[in-house]
Amino acid sequence: MATLAPGLQVLAGDHDFFHHFGGSSAELCGRHLFELLHPSAPAVLREHFSRLHDGRRTRFTERVMGYRARDRVFSGRLTGTAIQGRSHRLSAIVVLIKPDDARSDEARSEGGQPVKRTLLSPLEARILEGVATGASTQEMAGKLFLSRQGVEYHVGSMLRKLKAPNRAALVSRAYAAGMLTVGAWPAKVLPDFVK
Repeated sequence: MATLAPGLQVLAGDHDFFHHFGGSSAELCGRHLFELLHPSAPAVLREHFSRLHDGRRTRFTERVMGYRARDRVFSGRLTGTAIQGRSHRLSAIVVLIKPDDARSDEARSEGGQPVKRTLLSPLEARILEGVATGASTQEMAGKLFLSRQGVEYHVGSMLRKLKAPNRAALVSRAYAAGMLTVGAWPAKVLPDFVK
């Protein structure tokens, strides 16, 4: 649990809040909440906070992904509650973060290993965007000035990086890792995942 200023800066938090985000109170207090959340945080989250700020809502719950230390991510539920002052204006927001696997010390993949942020080259990012839109190897090769074999090489490299058995699983895992924009078409790879 943490208390946020109306501008969403962290004012204070309990041990669990700082533990979830892999930092101390000195490191995290004063930072904007969205700096701690994965860039794929839904745009609807901004709308929820706006409604709290305007008094159109007093509470909400939304799924989010957050960063732990060393580029590890976790997913969970964020509940925001408005705290009104004497003038009935928003004085603070209390947020409660409940990770999906609250028992685990680290976010885990299928094999039980910590989930780390996978970085793609700019070319791999463009190919992943093409795969996500359903573009054929031939179409991507023409747009990116590569041979078909060059496209297939990079697709194969990403399949290995994300441990995906096929293109559909590749896109699914990229979305699950927060690599691709949510709620926008065509999907784009977020800059945080491009080296």
